[in-house]
Amino acid sequence: MKFDIAVLPGDGIGPEVIAEGVKVLQAAGRKFGHEFKLQYGLIGGISIDKHDVALTEETLNMCRGCDSVLLGAVGGPKWDNPKAKVRPEDGLLGIRKGMGLFANLRPVKLFPALVNATNFKPEVVNGVDMVVVRELTGGLYFGKPKKQWETSRGRRAVDTMAYSEKEIERILRVGFELARARKKKLVSVDKANVLQTSRLWRQIAIELSAHYPDVTLEHMLVDSFSMKLIQDPRYIDVAVMENMFGDILTDEASTLAGSMGMLPSASLAGVPRENKGIFGLYEPIHGSAPTIAGKNIANPLATILSVAMMLRYSLALIPEAEAIEASVEAALNGGYRTFDIMSEGKIKMGTKEIGDVVVKGLGGGR
Repeated sequence: MKFDIAVLPGDGIGPEVIAEGVKVLQAAGRKFGHEFKLQYGLIGGISIDKHDVALTEETLNMCRGCDSVLLGAVGGPKWDNPKAKVRPEDGLLGIRKGMGLFANLRPVKLFPALVNATNFKPEVVNGVDMVVVRELTGGLYFGKPKKQWETSRGRRAVDTMAYSEKEIERILRVGFELARARKKKLVSVDKANVLQTSRLWRQIAIELSAHYPDVTLEHMLVDSFSMKLIQDPRYIDVAVMENMFGDILTDEASTLAGSMGMLPSASLAGVPRENKGIFGLYEPIHGSAPTIAGKNIANPLATILSVAMMLRYSLALIPEAEAIEASVEAALNGGYRTFDIMSEGKIKMGTKEIGDVVVKGLGGGR
């Protein structure tokens, strides 16, 4: 089979981890007889430098013409001016909005080989395997008004958290569908004791739950959920939440997996269905990490696992996705580590080298 993949390496370590993801993707293509045609574009700071915008209409149109998008990371000190009119992150917000990518899936799974690589007691994190569903195109990041201005009493700023019934219903449906396919247990995270948007969120969750009688729905305030993540993370199977809550809590959850370098993500344009592809953008949850860029020490495993998610959700290539995931696990079981997950007695490897190990595990060479 033939597929068109848009590749947006971005800034910092983005090009390095993307190179390893592409390497593994092509190895899977050789193993299973698929052809992946790659189309490259710019996003983030590198796009600002060349085009004065974080995402051009040409790049957006290129992505629209492909089966899925693989993205590295954006940002860095060079563009980190709070007064700047254009920021690298505008590219992320633009591509999500421009392509209707409203559902962000962030699986948090601790591989058994890394059970001693976290800051938690093994008995707390052993067996952690959850999916956090984050709404992507609403809330504080997109609500209007959003501005900063001068007054006679000093500077002021405002951001607006806004959600429509349609936005809430569709992201909750993603959560219910994923929960139905897993342990039939969904935690809906809100702040209904304070926020009107959360009260609407909870009302719609209750209404929608009538269509999923096989799924147990639990409501949890965001502050309680943040504690639950640390105290009893195995309790959570699928959790769904609004944009900013998801942004913050998945970074917290990354510590359960040993490193942000282990967490992939998928941003989808619809509800995922088994064996039916849906357009999506795939990226590691980590940032551009400019201080380690170009040093061949970044962990590419989150990007490689994002490739596996792309095969599963957008291309409906389930055995291929499982093969990549198995190869990553085999590499970890073999003691291979990047610096962020390194522990005594293990084999420290660079970005390219651990990518080669995963390729080898697929039964292919360079």
